[in-house]
Amino acid sequence: MKQKIHPQYFTDCKVTCACGNIFVTGSTMKEIRVELCNQCHPFYTGKQKFVDTARRVEKFQEKMSKVSTVAANRKGKKVKKAAATAKKEAKKKEATKTEEK
Repeated sequence: MKQKIHPQYFTDCKVTCACGNIFVTGSTMKEIRVELCNQCHPFYTGKQKFVDTARRVEKFQEKMSKVSTVAANRKGKKVKKAAATAKKEAKKKEATKTEEK
C-alpha cells in the first residue's frame, strides 16, 4: 500500500442536521452539516414533509409567473400590430379611392 495518499480519518466527526439533531460518527471530514437525518426524514418518521431549503419551488413559480406575464404582453403586442396593419391597409384603400376620383 502506498504511504501518504490516504486522507486523515476522524473517528469523532460531528454531524449536525437542519432540524437540530447532532450525532457523532467517523469520517474524513471533521464536521458535516446535513439537511435531513433519521429524526426528520419522511421515510423514517412516516410523515409527509416537504423540504425546500434552496427555495427551488418558489423560484420556479416566480419564473413561471414572469413567463405568463410576458406571454400576455406579447399577445397584446400582436393585437396592437394587427390593428396597426389594418390601419395602414385602410389608409392605402383611401389613397387608391382618392386617386381613382
